[in-house]
Amino acid sequence: MAIDSLAKQMKAEGIDVIGFGAGEPDFNTPDEIKAAGIRAIEENNTRYTPASGTLGLKEAVCARIKADCHVEYQPSQVVVAAGAKHCVYLALRALVNPGDEVILPAPYWVSYIELIRMMGGVPVVVTAQESAGFKITAQQLRDAVTDKTKAIILNNPSNPTGMVYSREELQTLADVCVEKDLYIIADEIYSCLLYDGLKFTSVASLGEEVKKRTILINGVSKAYAMTGWRIGYALGEPEVIKVMSNYLSHCAGSCCAISQAAAQVALSGPQDKIETMRQAFEERRNYLVKRMNQVEGVSCIQPEGAFYVMMNMEKLVGRSVRGQVIETCDDFSQAFLKYGLVATVPGTAFGAPSFVRWSYATSMENIQKGMDRLEAFLKEFQ
Repeated sequence: MAIDSLAKQMKAEGIDVIGFGAGEPDFNTPDEIKAAGIRAIEENNTRYTPASGTLGLKEAVCARIKADCHVEYQPSQVVVAAGAKHCVYLALRALVNPGDEVILPAPYWVSYIELIRMMGGVPVVVTAQESAGFKITAQQLRDAVTDKTKAIILNNPSNPTGMVYSREELQTLADVCVEKDLYIIADEIYSCLLYDGLKFTSVASLGEEVKKRTILINGVSKAYAMTGWRIGYALGEPEVIKVMSNYLSHCAGSCCAISQAAAQVALSGPQDKIETMRQAFEERRNYLVKRMNQVEGVSCIQPEGAFYVMMNMEKLVGRSVRGQVIETCDDFSQAFLKYGLVATVPGTAFGAPSFVRWSYATSMENIQKGMDRLEAFLKEFQ
């Protein structure tokens, strides 16, 4: 956010900055979804809804999860909140008592570790190496479990790495969770964005023993380019969802009725625009990864999902550019923005201090220009 704020300030001053920090699709919300929101306003569908969401939206959520993930839930097992992040917060509120440990694979999305701490929980970071495709193993998970461990947050596909666990890899992790009786907070918000013909496996689909320990989290933000509509949802065992719903009722109340009406149409209507968007992201990813790996001094592995690339910049540590010594990824991102006019996100807040995150949720023209600027910027290093 700090880099993004500086980039926006520079743009406002007329400086030609290219931003690669966005965590949202650069596509517009499809017309039929926007029309549903407008229709809700015109029909005065503008009052409070049940705190945990409308029945129509919950039914649409269940139908979509069944179609996409092959898992069955009832509307009573759904809670709707203001985005997937809010759902993660509610899940942690329901599960974590002060002193409870929550296992967090790194690199991790920046908010997870802070959400755990907000509950008085103890984040136990398990680092997934780049050489392992940024995925933790069952043995790493087992080694991290103590008698205080309550849950694991599993983000698949991942922000920031774009990695995707296969069905077999997920099964080995799920087996440990069943063995150790851990909850799985499964953030699957990027489940629609996989590449190279890969098929998504929801952890909740791995059997009843896994499903009953899983709080499945998703939303409409990434799949339907609806980030600003603020609709996420969580599915799980009735007793957990009831606690989440009760908490939501007292701390926030229901989501926007207009957004819920639009989300219902998004989930239940034609899904073809998701594939159009996915294909565009795959084309951008292919170009970005190829160009990045052709530039001396940096590298990346090819992500399998989401819309992020983690650039390894450890070879630049200790070198200087325009008199500034680069000691950290934060130094690199600040210098790249200042001198290269490109905004990226340093990996420090993701638990990945040797990396910089690029989002390819931007135009191919911007990606090409950004790669040209990276190449020119790195030639200045001494």
